[in-house]
Amino acid sequence: MLPDSFWRFIRIGLVGLVLAAAVAGLVLGDAWLWVAVEWSPPTYAWFYARGGFDTLTVVALLVAALVKAALLWLILRAPAPGPLDRRAKALRRLLYLAVAYALVLWYPIALLPDAVDAAFQLALWTAIDVLYLLVIRWRSRALCAAAGAMFAVELAGMANELLDELDLPELGSGGIVDLGLMLGAVAATIITVVGQRRDGRWSRGTQAAGWLSVGTYALVIPLNFFFGRISSGHLAMGVMMDAVGLVSIVWIAATARELPAEGRPADLSPARRRMIRIAVAAVAVLPIIALIHPEQTPHLTYTGWSMDCYRRPSFGDLKPAERDAAFLCRARSTDGGVPPMFPDSLSDQQILAYGRALCRAKDRDEQKAILTRAGSPRPAWGADPWDLVYLCPEIVGATHPELLRSTAEAEAANAAYIAEKNAKCRDPWPRTKGVVQATANYFLFADGDHGYMVHDPQDEAAEEAVEQAIDKLYDDSARIGVAGSTVLIGHIEDVIDLCLTVKAFRTAPPQRTAGWDQVTEVPIVSRSGRLTVPEKGEGEVGAGAPMPNLAIAGKGRYRLRVHVRVDDAGEEQHLVVVFPGASRKRLKLKP
Repeated sequence: MLPDSFWRFIRIGLVGLVLAAAVAGLVLGDAWLWVAVEWSPPTYAWFYARGGFDTLTVVALLVAALVKAALLWLILRAPAPGPLDRRAKALRRLLYLAVAYALVLWYPIALLPDAVDAAFQLALWTAIDVLYLLVIRWRSRALCAAAGAMFAVELAGMANELLDELDLPELGSGGIVDLGLMLGAVAATIITVVGQRRDGRWSRGTQAAGWLSVGTYALVIPLNFFFGRISSGHLAMGVMMDAVGLVSIVWIAATARELPAEGRPADLSPARRRMIRIAVAAVAVLPIIALIHPEQTPHLTYTGWSMDCYRRPSFGDLKPAERDAAFLCRARSTDGGVPPMFPDSLSDQQILAYGRALCRAKDRDEQKAILTRAGSPRPAWGADPWDLVYLCPEIVGATHPELLRSTAEAEAANAAYIAEKNAKCRDPWPRTKGVVQATANYFLFADGDHGYMVHDPQDEAAEEAVEQAIDKLYDDSARIGVAGSTVLIGHIEDVIDLCLTVKAFRTAPPQRTAGWDQVTEVPIVSRSGRLTVPEKGEGEVGAGAPMPNLAIAGKGRYRLRVHVRVDDAGEEQHLVVVFPGASRKRLKLKP
């Protein structure tokens, strides 16, 4: 065993190095300060604080340096002298390996694949838990059995992580299973501390460290699991929770240190106990104090890259208490590379106040003035009603009631609208039935839409054919572009939808030009045995009902006849007739 003088030298050297490095970090910059306090590369910090550390984060790092130095002083205490049997020696070595992993080894192991890290931890703690059962004097079979069960749950959680990293079927998925495995790890810690108390070898200080490590779980689980605040909240919170997490390492190191059965440390004096209680209370309360920001400090619940902001729920899907958060996500969003509505320098409360002022603005100029006052990087854009609806539904809903709908209501309204538009369209050639046919409203873009396609969707050259058809669309007054397996049919009037009927025949039907403004016949080929018209998707152009396969004779060449007319009300109607035909001529049948 190494002499006490060696341990004292190591303690003074490392603790002094931590404190000196933190002071040097203040002078050398944020990256040095982060490395000095967090003992990790600054990459993580830059992900969460790309513009540098704010005052709160710097203060948190300095406080964390003091906390870590104090806890490191406790971790590096010399092992208690005394004889150890083979199992106790193995347990001590493994516990010190766990301490070394938590302090130093985690980084080089993290450079390896994640599955290696998960496998290492599973193997390490399997061995430790088995030795716990054999070394600790539980003095109760029921307690020992309960410990074995809790250790099994703890190891099941680690095994689940390993299976996840290996992309194998997990033991269970979902929040309830994850929470159960996490609580099992907490129970394993609790029952181990109870076993230490019944054993009698471990001092009250070690047991206090064990209970305090349970207290850190009580902070981490609700903050991280239920609210996601550690990973998505202020960086200072993560710094303080990382420092407090060293309490668990103090307990593991103390457990290893006091393993000998003889020479059990004497209980501390009442004064020393009070000092330890004060220190324990300070460490427990410190992260909570760090969460309390002064009113003038920006409180950033959501930023443009927060994970919770990737969901874009409809107004009607949210509870009233969730609507402010939805607006904050949109106000700070940088989707598509556009600048956010408000800068991150503003607190949540300030953004909400400016947002409500935007709700009351009379026009875009007044919105621009409000955004300029707020320091917006894009004041001239104003604010859109689909963003403001989360703050002032009573104002926006008066002019845009559709924005108040839930997703289900919006889908139902959209389906009803499509059905209503389809119902207005009638078959213009009802007496002549095709082998397959359909009639529906075709929805176009409000601006700049070329028209609709009859095409082979499975043709490998489909994209190239579409581009060629667009180029040829305006070469003729009929506005029909032909390119292999694609025919692009333009609209005559400036409309946003038209009535479309498609029919397929086995032979050429009568030309029937009467009653139509223009009739044009062109060639088209089906290379896969399909010809159809695109159906409308959510927020897209297309037919309002499923369109049939018009290539009823399979692969080969077809003729496509397009009838177009515009009625007195300016409504445009199209009839598309498809039948087999080898001719490659383009025929203008009318006019």
